[in-house]
This record gives sequence, structure tokens and C-alpha cells, in this order.
Amino acid sequence: MSSINSVDLVNSKEILESIKLGKRKDGRDLLEYRNLEIKTGFLPSADGSSWVKLGNTEIIAGIKFVVGTPYPDSPDKGSMSLNLELSGLSSPNFITGPPQIDAVEFGRVADRAIRHANIINFEDLAIVPGEKVFIAFIDCIAVNADGNLIDATQLAAITALMNAKIPKLDENYNIILKEYTDKDISMNLKNIPVSITFDKVADKIILDSNQVEELASSARFSLGIVGDTVTSCHKTKGGVFSEEEINFMIDTAVGKYAEFSKIILDSRK
Repeated sequence: MSSINSVDLVNSKEILESIKLGKRKDGRDLLEYRNLEIKTGFLPSADGSSWVKLGNTEIIAGIKFVVGTPYPDSPDKGSMSLNLELSGLSSPNFITGPPQIDAVEFGRVADRAIRHANIINFEDLAIVPGEKVFIAFIDCIAVNADGNLIDATQLAAITALMNAKIPKLDENYNIILKEYTDKDISMNLKNIPVSITFDKVADKIILDSNQVEELASSARFSLGIVGDTVTSCHKTKGGVFSEEEINFMIDTAVGKYAEFSKIILDSRK
């Protein structure tokens, strides 16, 4: 479980008062993202990797393929599994130990934004249909947690997937380390998913909250967007959004899509 330190609680009260006036402490507009940096392919031990820095939030994603058995309802398809780790090293508000509720929730929301976009042809991960398939394990680690872990995790995971390489196998279907096929994960680049997360603070909608702003928020809403289509959504915290606010967030997220999908595609070069 997480623990909130007293300094952040004091700061969150100041944030609340500031946003009531339509201002953010870091000078951003209410609907402005922090600076975004992405680097891919830098973990030599991974089959695909990415480093994302969103403001002061940093996430590393690494992909490892393993040979496993397919699900009974999809015998000719491989699969993927996304995991997020939030350690005590990433923030004083997290403690080291078993997976925290936040880590499970954020990881699932990021996973859903990718999975529901139908960007990956999982049939390409089949080895022997009905018997053996590749499973892509995506391990995401928060190096520094300063808010909006959902969007940062989704960005790290999708860019790691886009530079992932499928390993070669020996005659017994064992992975040959450091040897790869010419085939990568077949990506439908027209379906690039983007996660856009909003928080409600002092009855105002803001984008890309830092950690202290999140403490001041009453409700959170994450959207998975492909083009002008909502492919997934997730609401959390006890506050509520009106129908007008939900429509506003959808319109805003669709408006942000082109900018972020270009950044994601550029990271592949």
C-alpha cells in the first residue's frame, strides 16, 4: 500500500487553491502536458525496450518473449502480459514489497489501452497452433513517480513493443539467446493507441497531473484513443464527472491524439 507524506498533503492544499483560480504551480495550462522524452532499444538484455520521461515521471519498459501454451479459446494466437512495478525508490509515497493496488490498476489500464486498439496481430505469435505460442511479457518499472503513471506506462509499453524482435527457436522450440528472426510483431500502425488521463481538481479538468495534483484531485478518467475513436476508458476515485465533462474530455483527448501518435511513431525511427 502507499503512504502519503505530510509535505505532499500541504502542497496539495496549495495546488487546490491555485487551480480554483485556473492556475497550475508549474505554469502549465490546465490542458497542457509536461515535456515528453522517449528513447528505445537501450536494454541489451530485453527483446524490446523503451525509456519514457514525462515531466519528472520516468518509466522503463522491457519485453521478454517466452514460449508458452495458448489459451483454449484462442489456440492459434499468442498473447501479452503487462506488469507495472512501483517501488519505494520511485516515490516516498510508495513502499517496497508485494504489488500495490495502484500498480495493478495502472498496469491494467495501460494494458487495456493497447490491447483494445487491436494493434497487434497475435496470430503472428503462434508457433505451433494449439500447442505453442509466444507470450510477450512487458515489465514496466517506475524509476521516478511524479504523477500520471498510466499515460507514461502506456507510452513506454507501446514504444517498447514497436521495437521488439521475435527470438529464434531451436528444433525443440527453445529460445536461442541473442538471436532473432527477421519478423517483428506485426503492428497495424493505423491503430496506434494513445492513453490520455484527466484529473478533476477544484471542479476543473486538468491533463497530465503531477503527483501533488493527483493528491488534490477528486476523480480520474483515462481514455484509450485511436484516431477519433475511444477504445477504452477507466474512471477511478470517489468523485464524479458530469456528462458535459465526459464529452469535453473525449473531445480534448481526440484533439491530442495526432500529436502523441506522431511522437510514438517517430520513436520507432
